[in-house]
Amino acid sequence: MASHGGIFYLSALIILAAAVASVSSSSLSPYYYDSVCPEALPTIKRLVEAAVYKEQRMGASLLRLHFHDCFVNGCDASILLDPSPTIDSEKNARPNLNSARGFEVIDQIKQAVDEVCGCSVVSCADVLAVVARDSVVALGGPTWNVELGRRDSTTASRAKADSDIPSPFMDLPALINNFKNQGLDERDLVALSGGHTIGFAQCFVFRNRIYNETNIDPEFAQQRRLTCPSIGGNSTLSPLDPTPAQFDTAYFTNLIQKRGLIHSDQQLFNGGSTDGLVNTYSSNAKAFSADFARSMIKMGNIKPLTGNEGQIRSNCRKVN
Repeated sequence: MASHGGIFYLSALIILAAAVASVSSSSLSPYYYDSVCPEALPTIKRLVEAAVYKEQRMGASLLRLHFHDCFVNGCDASILLDPSPTIDSEKNARPNLNSARGFEVIDQIKQAVDEVCGCSVVSCADVLAVVARDSVVALGGPTWNVELGRRDSTTASRAKADSDIPSPFMDLPALINNFKNQGLDERDLVALSGGHTIGFAQCFVFRNRIYNETNIDPEFAQQRRLTCPSIGGNSTLSPLDPTPAQFDTAYFTNLIQKRGLIHSDQQLFNGGSTDGLVNTYSSNAKAFSADFARSMIKMGNIKPLTGNEGQIRSNCRKVN
């Protein structure tokens, strides 16, 4: 009996150890690369700072890549895959076509990280997550510990990108439902929308708002019409808030003043359930920064590929 009990106990220990190993290999951690490649994160930070210094708008573009990646089948770098006979690229989806940018910066960072690590050990999905954080910091925003250990997808879905990335023309109920489908709540919606405190939008995205909507400051609408004609000029850029290269609370103050550039942004302050959060963030930068960081971590945890799932792409643009 003692012998059989010992064998049972040993077997149980082996099963438990295997389960722990399985859990640890499938979970994300801020320290994932500390022993594997300690120079990975400093290298990413240096190159992001250089890219944003060269063009401040790039910070917003890089943040947007992570957002648009995570909302389509999770944070798996599927947005980076180029079109091929087997890849229906998300780059060609409506929210990304002639809009998503910064891919060359990601290529440069991935190459540099692989060189400093000695091999392709850092995933493209993790590069996107770290780059988003470092872009926000480079423009004066908060920092946070990025959970790491994602792997890269071997597929992409233009159809899912078309359906799952929130549209700038959505009303508040649609926005709430869109974020809910990703496991994100109203606080996440408002906080993450605050990412629009940096960057620009193209004329075609906000044309209807400045010419036809009524919940807009008339003087602001007139100003925007000067550079966004009713016909043509689709790609002409306008800043999303008065300080497009500074991560601050001006975006929320703008909404209170009915100066939200995009329809979906102004929906966050239009007599609905999110008005209170907009008011809070507009007057409390600390609260906004804390919630933005928390929501970025939460968004970064949407359906990551871990363990033996997916792969570590050597070229972010194509499957190995």
